[in-house]
Amino acid sequence: MLEIDGGQKSGSGTILRLSVALASILGEPLHIYNIRKKRSEPGLRPQHLESVLVAAKLCNADVRGAYVGSQDLWFEPKEIYGGEISAEIGTAGSIPMLIMTVLPICIFAKQPVTLRISKGGTDVKNSPTINYLINVYLRLLRRMGLNAQIDVKKYGYYPKGMGEVTVKVQPCRDLKPIRLEEFGEIETIGGVSVCTFLADRRVAERQAKEAERLLQAKGLKSEIRIINDFSNPLQKGSSLVLWAETNKGSLLGSDSIGEIGKTSEAVAREAVGELINEIDSKATVDIHMADMLIPYVALAKGESVYLTRMVSDHLETNVWLVEEILGVKFQVEKINGLYKVVKR
Repeated sequence: MLEIDGGQKSGSGTILRLSVALASILGEPLHIYNIRKKRSEPGLRPQHLESVLVAAKLCNADVRGAYVGSQDLWFEPKEIYGGEISAEIGTAGSIPMLIMTVLPICIFAKQPVTLRISKGGTDVKNSPTINYLINVYLRLLRRMGLNAQIDVKKYGYYPKGMGEVTVKVQPCRDLKPIRLEEFGEIETIGGVSVCTFLADRRVAERQAKEAERLLQAKGLKSEIRIINDFSNPLQKGSSLVLWAETNKGSLLGSDSIGEIGKTSEAVAREAVGELINEIDSKATVDIHMADMLIPYVALAKGESVYLTRMVSDHLETNVWLVEEILGVKFQVEKINGLYKVVKR
């Protein structure tokens, strides 16, 4: 049985999510304790609980300790079948985080997976936005052989959520390594600016226009798609995702969400500021993608390499965890102001 202390390193939900995914793939029983020990509300929150339950559906797992507030979980997976699965978060809990938990499991399924997730947040704090997953996360993973798509049915924001997406995944047992060792020259900068039931205030347009203006001031031309969305009458909100792609295959992303009292222009400044930091560093992936890639490069055969401008808590935690569970070895070293992440 895998015994994992969820209070180690970041002490966050990433330990739970990744432990459950890897246990499912290995087919090994898992006991994880001190779940989210270092968070202000320790234990399983609704979105973590639903992630565990969806993972259990995928691999017909026996689960004990699966309730809100639980800090101890026993998870005994069986074969990963796949098929059609439904999930309902019931709060503004992050739909992207749920997707990130179960996606590694889906690629090892016996058959294609269709996952319908409802009543959650597509664009919420402390989580990547759904359009970041579509335009940065999945695009990079596609290079490793992972074929998945996300279709947004309803956008969902804090505090009510009520978002809905469909995820379709084709099995892929042999992931290819990824090598991103040079930044190169920027070829394109793209983006998606979305608002839900805020078209009358031109929120999506204002976010896009300000982002384009700020990028132009840096000598960077961008094309940002505007979406005036009317999918969710119960919850207004907005978000902006930006990305830069180079001729060497580097793909850097950033995002920002609207909040009460936060102007559309402030949303744009936040997203542009993050993207400029990434571009100026000459990293080959952004700081968020750097930790999200860890489980995939750990599972891929062969050497993967990429450069990031920062070693985040999540990156350090994910490296520790995959080394602990899978027995793989990573090397993270600082070279010319960047951190080179290598999986042998």
